[in-house]
Formats: sequence, structure tokens, C-alpha cells
Amino acid sequence: MSKIKTLYVCQNCSHTSNQWIGQCPSCGEWNTFVEEVQMTSAQNVSAKGRMSKNILPVNLTTVATKSIRRISSNIQEFDRVLGGGFVPGQVILLGGEPGIGKSTLLTEISKKMKDTKIVYVCGEESMEQIRLRTMRMDYDPQNLYMMTETNAESIVAVMSENRDVGLVIVDSIQTVSSADILGLAGSITQVRGSTQLLTNAAKSTGIPVVLVGHVTKEGVVAGPKVLEHIVDTVLFLEGDSQHMYRLLRTDKNRFGPVSEVGIFEMTEKSLREVSNPSELFLSQMLKKSSGSCITVVMEGQRPILFEVQALTVRTSFGYPRRTASGYNVNRLQVLIAILEKRCNLNLSNHDVYLSIAGGFKISEYASDLAVCLAIASSLKDKPLKPKTVVFGECGLSGEIRKVPHQEKRIKEAKKLGYTNVLSSDEVKSLKQAVETFIE
Repeated sequence: MSKIKTLYVCQNCSHTSNQWIGQCPSCGEWNTFVEEVQMTSAQNVSAKGRMSKNILPVNLTTVATKSIRRISSNIQEFDRVLGGGFVPGQVILLGGEPGIGKSTLLTEISKKMKDTKIVYVCGEESMEQIRLRTMRMDYDPQNLYMMTETNAESIVAVMSENRDVGLVIVDSIQTVSSADILGLAGSITQVRGSTQLLTNAAKSTGIPVVLVGHVTKEGVVAGPKVLEHIVDTVLFLEGDSQHMYRLLRTDKNRFGPVSEVGIFEMTEKSLREVSNPSELFLSQMLKKSSGSCITVVMEGQRPILFEVQALTVRTSFGYPRRTASGYNVNRLQVLIAILEKRCNLNLSNHDVYLSIAGGFKISEYASDLAVCLAIASSLKDKPLKPKTVVFGECGLSGEIRKVPHQEKRIKEAKKLGYTNVLSSDEVKSLKQAVETFIE
């Protein structure tokens, strides 16, 4: 016998309460509690009754292994992030800010997989809108089959009855609902339950599924955190909407590494993969310009050259400004303090503006030395020596510390024609680097 129980669930953190609360005591958000009805059993089932007598542990050495047959998306940057392509039955959660290009990327994948039958569940757009996007991308969608039905059971039925489908795209999981689960589409229980149904269908049919997820204002996928535990892979499409470049990162991957990064360029028609990002990012830099320094940053296992730009001007106020775009302001404050203390540079009466060219964000400490040299170059109004690439972590004592993957960084820099490579092997202190490499 079952009975109905009413609970109020926070849509931000899944905290439950027996009554409505204005502010969530767990995450602190306001007006996030939504009433949800749950079915609970009135009778307790003993643990003995639930246990099967036939369940026995299996020795791991008796389990047979088999090689994974991957399905290529025919987009090298996307396959790189997945670890070689789609795995049969794999469930991927793709998140990103609104308008960043998630649907465009998935349409581009459909275009490249022209010999694969793809089912596209459009819960947010109409078929006419998607048809217009395919026309803009010069894509003849002979292999693309659309579904406007967002019922989870209907999607599972299509997957079960059409085993020749090579990929299912659900845009987005927040629009999918199940008739067996109480609550509106997008609620925590619906998102969790619908994802579990689609995951079970993917495992039983061997059809890979891509779920598009909304993100909150904090930048995480909307819904319960357990959503990321259910799926096999979690991808995030990042970038500044005012710039043309996009980064595809992996937060979780059961079938490959989580350190790889895919780079794309947003064009008028679609997202285009960038095979050599270092050359592209440095193509517009000025020669013999002060306040400019090239560094090598590891994006996963991939070395990429970035241009660090700094500008120092005398402050018009009593307190100098420290502004950074694509770089952590707190780390910038520390590096400025090191320059003042260890290199005798007076920055207390100068505003410092720092920018990573191209609109990207870097957080690796290997860029410390490049930031310091760019600031010193701008303050002295003297450029660095030509064909110079620098990387290294700056300690509070002014020493240059070694960073991982130095050989990969040096190889990438020399491949692009940079002959002067400055690292902890060449200089031991920040003061020595400023005096030696700034003309």
C-alpha cells in the first residue's frame, strides 16, 4: 500500500523541507523551493526479504575484457576531447552558457557524420528553426531525423525500435519529462528520472546519447549534482560570446582522459575546429611592441602559445587600479608585489591593465613569468628581445620555479620559430630575467 507525501525541494541544491521556505538554508538562494509530490511505501520491507540468495561475488580475473569500438564524429577536436570518438551506449552531458554554440556544435557533428542516422530531439526549438540553421551551415540533413516529442518514454521507445540509429541528441534534458514521475519538466526529480531512463536505454541498445544541459548563473549544470554522476561524460563549451573562439573541456570521462581540450572558432556559418591554435592566436600581434610577452600554457596535454598584454599608466587617483581580462586579479596583485619588492620597480603609482589576447582565460602558474615581464616591459616602455617565449612560476622570494611538461613547451615554441626560450633552466631569479630579456 502506498501513500502520497508532499515535500518542498530547492531547485538549486536539492535540499528538501516539509514546508515552504523563502531562503534555502543549504545554499542561501531565495525563492527556489518548489512543491513536489512523492509516492512512499507504507509498509517496511525487511532487508532479508530484499536480499537474493543467488547473488555471489565474482572474481575480477574471470571477467573477460573486450576492446572498445569507437564511433568517430569526423571532427578531430571533438574526438580528442572524448578520447577517440563516441563509445556505444555512452551518455554525454554537454553544458555551456546560452548562445555559446552548443546546438551549432551538435548540428556540425550531425553534418560531419553524414553516413550515420541521427535522431535529434528538439525540446527548445521548432523544426523550422533547426532547418534554417542547417541551411545556414550548407548542410543537407538527409541523415537527420527530428522529434518534437519530449516524453522520455517515447524517446526510449524510438531507441528500442530503431537499432540502426547511430546517435541520439536531446536538446535539452531540462525539457524532457516522464509520465511516471511527478513534477514539471525541469524539476529536480524529472531531470534525474528522465536522465536515468535515457541512460538505461543507451546501455541496453548501445546507442550513444548526447544530452544538452542548461547552466545556472554560477556556471554549473542546472539540476541535481547526481545528474553528472549518472552520465558517462561531462563536457563544457566555454568562451567569451564577444570573441570567436570556444574551448570544449572535459569535467568527467569514463572512457578517456579528462585533460584534453578542443578548440573551435565561431564563424558566420558554423563552429570550425582549430587544428593549430598557437599560430592563430599569435597571427595579429605587433612586432617590437612593449608590454607584450608570449607564454606557453598547457591545456590538458596540449601546449598552446598565448600572448600576454600589459599596460601601465600613471594613476589619476590615490589608489592604483589592477584590472585583468582572462587572468586572476588576486594572482596579479601577488605578482605586482613581487615585482616591487624583488625587482625594485615602482608600481604603487601606476594603474596596471592585463589581458590575454583572444579572450581566453588562463590560470596556470607557468604564466607568472610572462605576466611579470609584460608588466615590466610596459613600465620601462621597452619590448622584449625578439622571438622570445617565457614560462615559469614566480615564488615570493623572486625565484623562478620549474613547471611540468617543459620539454613539450619548448618543442612547441621552437616549432613556431621562437629561438629564445626563457624558463627556470636559463634564469634563476625574476630580477635577472627582467634585466636580461627586456631591451
